[in-house]
Amino acid sequence: MWKAFDEMEQLGWIQPGSKRPKMYALQAAGCAPITRAFDQHQPASEFFQHAATFAAGLRVPKPYGDTIILDILEKSGGKSLAATDDQILASILDWARHEGIFLSPEGAAATAAYDTLLASGELKPTDKVILFNTGAGLKYTDMTAAAMHLHRPGTLPSSMPVGGIITPQ
Repeated sequence: MWKAFDEMEQLGWIQPGSKRPKMYALQAAGCAPITRAFDQHQPASEFFQHAATFAAGLRVPKPYGDTIILDILEKSGGKSLAATDDQILASILDWARHEGIFLSPEGAAATAAYDTLLASGELKPTDKVILFNTGAGLKYTDMTAAAMHLHRPGTLPSSMPVGGIITPQ
């Protein structure tokens, strides 16, 4: 997105030197090399040992573009945040209950970070914010169910009577 602002400026779609949004990097606490590097004021991340999170798309122990990401965070005045798997799962459930949206774990990391930024006062409810849900929750039903400690029954019924509605009784 930061590169897109550069391109829009080059095309004349936005004024040269105009104010740009703060950019935030959002990671799972079980695999947060960018957040660790950002917090330690490092120009690059180090390999995150023993990466573990149910958010598979965020399980990237050494991001390829880490130096670019960290540079953008600094230039934009943003930061990097990490959410626990419990926070990510709570955000998935909250959005499903209240908005009818089944977020991917990666998208829920963004909504969990948004809630954290609101709670800290860094963002206000009136601020204009864009959150990217980079996946679909339906692709993660098994992982989400496992994170919620839900299990399928040992055996499923071989047939279910529907009597009278679709077939004769």
